[in-house]
This record gives sequence, structure tokens and C-alpha cells, in this order.
Amino acid sequence: MDKKEIKAIIESLLFMWGDPLNLKDISLILEINEEEVRSIIDEMIDEFNYERRGIKIIQIDDSYQMSTRSEHFEWIKKLYNPKSNKTLSSAALETLSIVAYNQPITKNEIEMIRGVRCDKALDTLLEKGIIEEKGRLERTGRPIIYGTTKEFLKYFGLTCLEDLPSLEEFEVDIEEE
Repeated sequence: MDKKEIKAIIESLLFMWGDPLNLKDISLILEINEEEVRSIIDEMIDEFNYERRGIKIIQIDDSYQMSTRSEHFEWIKKLYNPKSNKTLSSAALETLSIVAYNQPITKNEIEMIRGVRCDKALDTLLEKGIIEEKGRLERTGRPIIYGTTKEFLKYFGLTCLEDLPSLEEFEVDIEEE
């Protein structure tokens, strides 16, 4: 099978699957080693970007997905009527940032950092699939620990958690305040 055919198959797989498709799964389907598949997908990403196509391939951890270009949002929104509110409240965003930078973390630890209860914000984030329960701690009460999901990475356009800006970038000079 030549590279052009492999690219066409990968494009078909990503288009039909819709959700992020793991590199390992693509490799198994094509019966090609993962590094070769990764190299071909990287080449496809470059081609899509160079040609400024209406779709692009995004990487989320070790998975890939087709996506529309953000610069075409104004035209796409004329066609698409969202069924639910996709925005997050400031409380939910604050809670999410605490989870993202401190995961795994318990509800009690989040509330200690925020200084207020976070039940509603956690429920919203869980409902949207941006965070998930990662397990329970082996201590009194067996509190649930939370962490972010692949949906979090997708929602914020990140490849992996290491792409999060460092906390030092958000340091505020007290004298400026």
C-alpha cells in the first residue's frame, strides 16, 4: 500500500470515527507500526495546514481527531444551532483550573483553595465530561479524587497537560494590584 492510500484511509478513519482515535488503534487497523503512522499523520497535519483546508487534524494525547478550523467559526455558527450552553461560569472555570493544576485533588482540597463550596461547579464540569472521578483516597471517608479528561484537552485545544501555561505566567505583582 502506498503512502497516498494510507493517508486516504487515515483521513476516512478520522472522519468516520468522529471522536479522538488512538494512534495504537490506527496502527492496528493499518497493520503499520505506530511511529510510521505518527509520521504520516504529522505529514498530513502539515499538508492540511499548508493548503489551509477547512478541516484540520488535531492531536489529543496519543489520539487524533478531525476538526474544523477555528478561523471559520463565524461561518460555521450560522449553520449550527447548539442545543445547550457550552460556556462555563467563572466559578466552574476557577474550579477547573484548580483541578487541572493540582490533580488528582479532592473536593475538600478544592474548597480549601477556593474558600467556598464547589458542589455546583463540580457537577457542571462532571456533566460536561471535562473532569472525572479518578478514584478514591484510602483514608477516612474515602474521598473522591478528581482529574481532567481528554475532553478537557479538546475543549481547550491542548495536546497534553504539559501544554498548560505555567502558573508563573499568572503571577500577579501585588504592587500592581
